[in-house]
Amino acid sequence: MSMPIASHDFKPRCFALVPCAGVGERAGLGGPKQYHPVAGQAVVAHTLAALQAVPRIEATLVVLSPTDTQFEQHVPGFEGDHAWAARVGGASRAESVANGLDELLARGAQMHDWVLVHDAARCLIQPDWIARLIEACEDDEVGGLLALPLADTLKAAVTGPQGEARVTGTVDRAGKWAAQTPQMFRLGLLHPALLSALSDPHTAAAITDEASAIEALGHQPRLVPGAYDNFKLTWPGDFALAERLLASRP
Repeated sequence: MSMPIASHDFKPRCFALVPCAGVGERAGLGGPKQYHPVAGQAVVAHTLAALQAVPRIEATLVVLSPTDTQFEQHVPGFEGDHAWAARVGGASRAESVANGLDELLARGAQMHDWVLVHDAARCLIQPDWIARLIEACEDDEVGGLLALPLADTLKAAVTGPQGEARVTGTVDRAGKWAAQTPQMFRLGLLHPALLSALSDPHTAAAITDEASAIEALGHQPRLVPGAYDNFKLTWPGDFALAERLLASRP
């Protein structure tokens, strides 16, 4: 276990937290999608390399399932005093992040420090996008997230008589954004927001990202324009697309 990083002044630091305890069933890969190879490396290896290339990030914590036996095999280069892994993942993303925040506190993070939560499966993230989020949010009272204004027409759907999807109407896309990650909030705000949401089963079901927990407390997170490449690998075709995009980068 790495030694905790002590805080000697009040200047907020930035920590990255990567929930990596999921099984990725929708990807149809027969195993956790974060360990599926893309462009010669595991998905999560690309993700962590980008986070570690951001100078403002003090340390990166990966939250693993308590039963995970694969992480070190798939990410052998993730090591050192600023590369942390903890097998404290929970039954949901919110639980895993909350447990990860407890781990950061145990390792010396302070309530005024920033935490950037990033999906393990958003492996096309680039360091300059992360730096742009930090720059936009470091003086914000709430924090914020990378996101994109919706460009496509949205359809509401129901299941038809043969199990097919059928349109029930068109949804107004004005003012709607697709949330991405990282999502950047102070530890002292995000921690109680998640604990509050998890204490109520009805609220917990609606917490699909960190921003939604912050919103449940009445705050308005800042939206920082992200990038189309920063998509979450979810469906089988996403992996082939990510392979092509990574191969096209210098």
